[in-house]
Amino acid sequence: MELINWKAILEGLLFAAGDEGLTLKQIMTVLEVDEVVAQNIILELKDEYEKENRGIHLTVLAGTYQLTTKKDHAPYLKRLVETPSSTSLSQAALETLAIIAYKQPITRAEIEDLRGVKTERPLQTLVAKALIKEVGRSEGTGRAILYGTTKEFLEHFGLKDLKELPELKSLSEEDAEIEADLFFEKFQETFDS
Repeated sequence: MELINWKAILEGLLFAAGDEGLTLKQIMTVLEVDEVVAQNIILELKDEYEKENRGIHLTVLAGTYQLTTKKDHAPYLKRLVETPSSTSLSQAALETLAIIAYKQPITRAEIEDLRGVKTERPLQTLVAKALIKEVGRSEGTGRAILYGTTKEFLEHFGLKDLKELPELKSLSEEDAEIEADLFFEKFQETFDS
């Protein structure tokens, strides 16, 4: 009989859940275990992080379990975030930023519907570069995060406000693709300068 490594599975689930974390009920449902077993798995994983003096730990915030960094490492994390990055934005990040700029406030699901692909990484990149931020929560099931641009976005692109964004016009599909390529190229040039 194969032994199931519940701690490794839980660790992967918590990593995948990210900032949203997982409730005890979600953990029980996904692992198909009862409450006592789920709590034991959580405690064992938490103890393992503490005993091995790792860079992350398991915390409970507002009823959800999350993997978080240790407070002792905050100065290093701050330096990482504040270090000017010479890397430019990817095409995916540029597309995501343009969608947010024109359609804000907008949820990740709405962005993914428009792009036709996942946008989790581009969103993380844009938040890390302080070009977008959480501006609220949508109504309805799940209360998804709404994203919008930041003051830094306006400053970076030399805009007084969002009204200065170039106007979108109806174009044929071919013209729209050419226009989008030119827009993203200009967007990238502005970002790189």
